Amino acid sequence: MSDNPFLTQSLTNTVLSRRRFLKWSAALGGTAALVASGLKLGLQPATTASAAAPTAGQEKWVLAACWHNCGGRCVNYALMKDGVFVRQKTDDTHPDSTDYPQQRACARGHAQRYQVFGADRIKYPMKRKNWAPGGGDKSLRGRDEWVRISWDEALNIVSSELKRIKDKYGNRSVFVSGGSEIQRALSLFGGYTGHWGTTSLGTWTTTGPAIGMPSSGGMNDRYELRKSELFVAWGSNPIWSSGGSYTWNTLQAKLGGTRFIFIDPYYNDSIRILGDEWIPIRPTTDHAMMLGMAYVLITEDDPKTNKLIDWEFLNNCTVGFDRQHMPTGADPNENFRDYVLGLDETGKPAAAGHKNYPAKTPQWASDICGVPPNRIRSLALEIATTRDVTIASANAPARVRRSDSWPQMFMTFGAMTGHIGRSGSMTSGGYYHSRYGNGGPALVQPGSSGVTSIANPVKDSINDNEMWDAILNGKYTAGYKDVREINLQAIYHGGGAVLQTRDGMSKGLAAHRKVEFVVSHAQILTTNARYSDVVLPVTTAWERDGSVLTGNREILIWASQVTKPLFEAKDDSWIAVEVGKRLGLDAKQIDPVSNLQQVYSQIAGATIKKIDTPNSQGGYEPLVTITPQDVTSMAEAGVAIKAQSGKVGLQEFMERGVYQVPRKAGDNYEYVAFKEFRDDPVKNKLATATGKFEIHSQALADKLKAFGWEEYRPIPTYNPSDEGYEATFKDFKAKVKGDYPLQLHNTHYLRRAHSVFDNVPHLRRAFPNEFLMNPIDAEARGIKFGDTVLITSKHGKVLRPVVLTDRILPGTVDLFHGAWVEMDEATGIDKAGADNIISGAVPTGQGTSGWNSCIVEVKKWDGKPLDPDYTWPQRIPVKEA
Repeated sequence: MSDNPFLTQSLTNTVLSRRRFLKWSAALGGTAALVASGLKLGLQPATTASAAAPTAGQEKWVLAACWHNCGGRCVNYALMKDGVFVRQKTDDTHPDSTDYPQQRACARGHAQRYQVFGADRIKYPMKRKNWAPGGGDKSLRGRDEWVRISWDEALNIVSSELKRIKDKYGNRSVFVSGGSEIQRALSLFGGYTGHWGTTSLGTWTTTGPAIGMPSSGGMNDRYELRKSELFVAWGSNPIWSSGGSYTWNTLQAKLGGTRFIFIDPYYNDSIRILGDEWIPIRPTTDHAMMLGMAYVLITEDDPKTNKLIDWEFLNNCTVGFDRQHMPTGADPNENFRDYVLGLDETGKPAAAGHKNYPAKTPQWASDICGVPPNRIRSLALEIATTRDVTIASANAPARVRRSDSWPQMFMTFGAMTGHIGRSGSMTSGGYYHSRYGNGGPALVQPGSSGVTSIANPVKDSINDNEMWDAILNGKYTAGYKDVREINLQAIYHGGGAVLQTRDGMSKGLAAHRKVEFVVSHAQILTTNARYSDVVLPVTTAWERDGSVLTGNREILIWASQVTKPLFEAKDDSWIAVEVGKRLGLDAKQIDPVSNLQQVYSQIAGATIKKIDTPNSQGGYEPLVTITPQDVTSMAEAGVAIKAQSGKVGLQEFMERGVYQVPRKAGDNYEYVAFKEFRDDPVKNKLATATGKFEIHSQALADKLKAFGWEEYRPIPTYNPSDEGYEATFKDFKAKVKGDYPLQLHNTHYLRRAHSVFDNVPHLRRAFPNEFLMNPIDAEARGIKFGDTVLITSKHGKVLRPVVLTDRILPGTVDLFHGAWVEMDEATGIDKAGADNIISGAVPTGQGTSGWNSCIVEVKKWDGKPLDPDYTWPQRIPVKEA
């Protein structure tokens, strides 16, 4: 046993001890004892594979999926002995090196075992004690007792409620938050209402493609990154938010002499490791700062020498910078240069009240963003006069309400300085996740699973910012001047964590207590599940027939089954089929391709980029060699594949579990984003209305208008957020603060991948989910280090222990994203610090989820101080006697 008390408790209370394992293995008819056969699966007849028990004392490392949404998808192996999980390890498939790094797991990846074998796994189907057809006592959702039921009863409840609600209210009344498997079934049942939102990408979602710079589309290869003299990182913390080898790739540039400047409200760990300079900035004001930088270049440039502005790039590759470069038919007064300089239609300084007023000087920008005017000027000059520069924005500045023009502003500054499409330089938005520090087309990629989509007959789909309001008030915005009525009476959570991870959770909880039926598929009692009527236990990726994952452009992971399904957990596809049968649907249409066939189809169809073919020309060939013997063996297992020649044998790939493309500097895999376009913008047009980068984009303005909430100018104007810095004042000009004087910054956290892993006790102990506050703001409120504080916005209230630190900008506070809500029903206060309780759902522009546009007040809590949340009871809904 471990000397870790939390691990010991988990081992004692779950299936990991051999004594308990054998006990419930017998109870399950012996099927649980077959857990170690994952790597052999499919390479022998199915009957043999199903019957083969591990040899006594045998140990085997099985490549296990690291399946959560951090961006990493790193290499994780599980050691199995006598059919029992022993421990994990990460990538050791080859010696680690700068050019050929191992794909190492982080603390979250090493915690995967607690998602599978944790004491809080949901073991059986459950229903609320006070549930009845039509909802019963709906006010008890989230706090009712749970009752264990059989699968037959659970499936009958779900199908009968879906039938009843459809018959009474129609298909539009069924709201589905996620889960492709149940969505297929319900599409065949007549359809359902879905939802949509900007989530991770923020306003890069719509703005990026419209202007010619899709999110993640401007990134260079990791070898190109090393050629940059200067790296300006905007709103970026890859060490915490981008799992995998991305920080390692960036570190190589640092070690090679690249100077790193980070612009962020929080002196995060990435800045500590990589940064040469930290420029603190107020949340929601990034656009204003960059406008001030653009003003410097426009007013100090000498067009004859191209000293600061790359006029050749602007002339050839963009539209809309000034009156001389407008798209055909566009209003010449809607040009970027005049807006920055604050000029009217006659070319004179605009008067107050004019749409271009005032001039966007460094002083104007500084008053908003908090960065000193001289540093705004010097940074603009430093970027413009350095030959090889990377300008990279993560998504945090775009997860702001009314920030729809920010990606356009970011692209515009990159175009002005010419740091696009040239070796050693790049301008990239959406610089995060699996592409951080390593852009370009995939070098190895999976084939198709063979599953085709089924169209949803219901066309209603509600923006994330309106879905809870739509349930509570019966209306949603479908487009420009198009507000529709809707009566949602069922919520089906087939996957994801929508209630926990979207804005406006306070309204979300109320919405869940209003409808007539709520059902969730869940492995653990997540927030979705907690506020449901029926919970259906589902398998983890470790219990399924394997999976195929990609983490970065250079790797493909083939994860195997580690353990047979635990307790009574079932796959989502099995649940969808069984619900569908009870709804009178065809099981073959719901689940046309077995999970095992899907995995092997992706492996058989996997391709690798040819080393002798330039990136711009594609050129892929099969990755896996499949022999006639493999074909025969798989046919006996019910899997159809064809013989082919490739780079690695099927058996070898399965045993290893990962294929990583070897790299070296100067290889033919290096990639410079937009190089072909820059070299020949006529021949290689961008996918925009004009074929160029659009500093003036009528297409963008039209798209934003079509969403139905607001209208924007076609140039990148600064639009203050409704809960941005300016909103902290009741009188901005007089600088008189209002009721919510502090800006809330929202950071991804090492403890969680979004909200996943927040249930794991040892991660809770390692990363205690504190609230960050500057000592200046704390002193003014009589708050001391370690106090429990009440954080209040117009949308909700939460409690957290406070950490005082100079690493957070005065006037800004930081609450880490993803804590699982623990609502005190008597006070309406969440004690877990769930960020979406205090972040409101307010649709603007393209329906942006605006987590970094939230204003709050903070006070010392006068009640009982919070105990550390690693001491809180786990969510174990039905305990064994």
